[in-house]
Amino acid sequence: LVGYTTEEVMGHSLVQEFITPEHRIRVQGVIDQALAGDETANFEFPLMTKGGVRLEVLLNATTRRDEQGNVIGVVGIGQDITGRIAQEREYSKLIDTANAPIFGVDTQGRVNVWNQCAMKLVGYNTHEVMGHSLVKEFITDDYQVSVQTVLDRALSGEETANFEFPLMTKAGARIEILLNATTRRDEHGKIIGVVGIGQDITARLAQEREYSKLIDTANAPIFGVDNKGQVNVWNQCAMRLVGYSPEEVMGHSLVQEFITKDYQASVQMVLDQALKGKETANFEFPLMTKAGIRLDVLLNATTRRDEQGNVIGVVGIGQDITGRIAQEREYAKLIDTANAPIFGVDNKGQVNVWNQCAMKLVG
Repeated sequence: LVGYTTEEVMGHSLVQEFITPEHRIRVQGVIDQALAGDETANFEFPLMTKGGVRLEVLLNATTRRDEQGNVIGVVGIGQDITGRIAQEREYSKLIDTANAPIFGVDTQGRVNVWNQCAMKLVGYNTHEVMGHSLVKEFITDDYQVSVQTVLDRALSGEETANFEFPLMTKAGARIEILLNATTRRDEHGKIIGVVGIGQDITARLAQEREYSKLIDTANAPIFGVDNKGQVNVWNQCAMRLVGYSPEEVMGHSLVQEFITKDYQASVQMVLDQALKGKETANFEFPLMTKAGIRLDVLLNATTRRDEQGNVIGVVGIGQDITGRIAQEREYAKLIDTANAPIFGVDNKGQVNVWNQCAMKLVG
């Protein structure tokens, strides 16, 4: 490992001749402690090889005694951890330069990882956060319990994905973070903390709130269902039109509870198609109001997706055509009972209107 023969090292000073100058005092301290009977485990220090290469060694320093129990020296059992240390440094560099905020805490919840992106996002530098409690000092009061729960779970080996929580910046601004909390372990598999890889979703949430506001205040009835057909969007216009408040419809089955039986199959088919990505425009169906009145609605059923493109439901933008349908029926009745022969053709010249007077006249 080191390159020196037995003859080249025997009788020479370990500390003065083979340890780098900046580590000599620490290594000498470990040896002195072992010579006093105080043994040391997992002590890291560098050794220089004959070729001038620096090796990182993990050492257990054990007191050596003769048959009478007198201390006669120290024996060290080492492990070459040069490769592991290099890998850890590379890992630390990747974390520090990642384009996502990454932080870590030890088993006491104290910050021990804080990368450059986290620093830019939150405004605190490494020196201001290291060793401080993440939850108590940087999480808003209303989220401290839930964030602590996520950390406690990760410290028990139960990791959490896509957890949303707010962080307070140094300037006092609240930012929304989407977090994956991963258990951190040492080389023996022992849990030593939690590392969190975050995503700033402040702008996305603001956009979603604006989108929700636009939907809620639109002058057209808009409703939505999740992938189980349960209502999860119900705007003010839908409430005024149908008479049910959001509290009365949210989580309920749109088809089973608000669609007339004769249309349940066709409406369910439109929803199922939209849940497969096939959208439907200008679909007519009836809705029953809270007062038991049947309304005719013209619907555009649109597939709803999350930010990864996964289908999460259907949103429907409707139009109340009850008045128009009634007017069309009245118009058809007037044509049919007129005392003059009336007929009509479509754009292919095929008859599509033929009233009673035309029937009597032509036979």
